[in-house]
Formats: sequence, structure tokens, C-alpha cells
Amino acid sequence: MYLGDPLIRIPALLIAITFHEYAHGKMADYLGDPTARFQGRLTLNPLEHLDPIGLLMLWLAGFGWAKPVPVNPMNFKGDKRQGMVLVAASGPGINLVLAFVALTLQYVFSIVVYNELLFSLAQSLVWYNIILAIFNLIPVPPLDGSKILSGILPYRYSQFYQQLEQFGPFLLIFLIFAGVFRLVLLPLASQIHTLMSFIISLFLGVFL
Repeated sequence: MYLGDPLIRIPALLIAITFHEYAHGKMADYLGDPTARFQGRLTLNPLEHLDPIGLLMLWLAGFGWAKPVPVNPMNFKGDKRQGMVLVAASGPGINLVLAFVALTLQYVFSIVVYNELLFSLAQSLVWYNIILAIFNLIPVPPLDGSKILSGILPYRYSQFYQQLEQFGPFLLIFLIFAGVFRLVLLPLASQIHTLMSFIISLFLGVFL
């Protein structure tokens, strides 16, 4: 896994977390909740989304978080629980899309017009976006995966699960220091990278 030189990692990190939070806000706004827009969070300005600790963790450990976009599901049109699932899934979803686009560009840069700087940036973008997506899909509060799981569980189980949210941050810290994420997250990220590479190589093989 390659995360790039420091000067490459910074823009890659900012792009990954900015699009992640923007996607949450954009989806919520689309569903009828203008909270993020009213608070100035419906923007691609990375300074509005930075969480210092989460950014440091992403820099040092390869996974982390940004400042959560405010969402009020009571403003959603239609089913509130389904709306929260869509909002939660939109962040990791856009990260996987960005990873796929960046990996495609990486292949193009290596075959058609090689540029070391652009190649390294694309490579870092791929890994940071894949890792950020997987990390946030873990069903431990306050990560996106917990909101997705809460939204698809039967209501009575969802209520019980939400009561466990107060212990989520402690469980998250324990899992990080126990090395569980390193043993599970990084191999899974490699598998996703391999799958994306296979799909892209087949696609480019038709046109190049």
C-alpha cells in the first residue's frame, strides 16, 4: 500500500475527507434537510470539514474521520430511517467512486502520459479513499456503518442498538489500539484495490 510523500498525502487526504462530508450534506439536502447548507457545510472547502484528531489519525494510521456534517432527519421527505441510511452510505460511496476514478487515472498516466507527480497523487487518492470508505462502514458509533445498520435493523433492535452509541467511541479506540483494523481493514482494502484494478484493466484493454 502506497500513501505517497508528505506533500502528496496532504492534498489526497483533504480531497478524500472533503468529498466524504460533502456527500453526506448533499444527500441530506436532496432529501429535504437544509441544515448542512445553512451552517456552511455544503461546500468543497476542506477547512470547513477538518477534524484535527481525525486528520492526524488518517495521516498516521491510514484511517480517520472528519468533522461530521449536521443532519436533522426530521426534515427528510418520506421515510426518516431510510433517509439516514442513504445519508450515511453516501460518504463511503463517494470515496469508492473517487478511488475508482483515481485508479483509472493512475493507469492512464502510466500508459499514455506518464507524469510522476500526477501518478503519485492518483495513487495516494486511491488508497486514502478506499481506506476511508471501509473504515467508515464499520458498524461502530459514531461511524457511518452504525447509522446504516441502525436503519436496516428491525425497529425494536434498532432502538436497543442506538442505546449502545454512548459506548461506541470507547469500543472504537479499543479496536484501533488492539490492531484489529490493521489486521482486517488493510487486507480488505487490498482486495478492493485488486478488484478495481481488474475491472479497470479489462475496460482499458478494450480501448487501449
